[in-house]
Amino acid sequence: MPTLIARVLSTALIASLCVPAFAQEWIEFASREDRFTCNFPRQPTVTSTTYKSDHGADLPARVYSATQGQSRYTVTVVDFSSIEKILTEKAKSCPAGAEPCLGGGAGGVGHWKSDLRGAIVYATWQLMQRDAKVTSLVWNHMDLVEGHQLQMTNNADKSRTFAGVYMHENKLYIIEGTTPEGAPDAGLFQQSFGWIDESGRNIRYQSLYHHAFPAPPRGDPPGEIRTEAN
Repeated sequence: MPTLIARVLSTALIASLCVPAFAQEWIEFASREDRFTCNFPRQPTVTSTTYKSDHGADLPARVYSATQGQSRYTVTVVDFSSIEKILTEKAKSCPAGAEPCLGGGAGGVGHWKSDLRGAIVYATWQLMQRDAKVTSLVWNHMDLVEGHQLQMTNNADKSRTFAGVYMHENKLYIIEGTTPEGAPDAGLFQQSFGWIDESGRNIRYQSLYHHAFPAPPRGDPPGEIRTEAN
């Protein structure tokens, strides 16, 4: 009987050691201000910064970051709500005859519409300019909010980066997890990401959310029903 108990205890110990550190130590973090929830290894540090858009607008942004050993996890949130005002004002200083600077038409004055609708593509392109080998680039959605997902091997130290880029309600979200060579990848970090409203309730969509086709002034976009649950 003592032998049996010892074996059971040994099995339980092995099982506990096999549970990923992600499940053992991580906390669920929620930002009502930027309307997302995500698991971090500890309470993230929040840093205010600016983000330069494709057409040169300096936009307010926040970076949520945490580390665990040599692994790094960040969520960068860029507020595009002022993009029309910034680029329309910038277009006023374009030299005479500089039509490419002025923009207009479907792209908007100062190219603000192009900047907003192309934000996911531009952020993805910026990630691809790093000193790294891109091993995967796919279309993806996070709870039916569409975007891009990348996997990269960083040339300097062979660490692995999993990144996701999404656009939701005029905010750009760049989600990155980097783990050292030989360590489990950071895919679970992205999978923990979700959307919340200003009261902290989860947001669920019943069909695909396309930020490139903004909602009409009243009601929800056709075919895109938004429901919320606790």
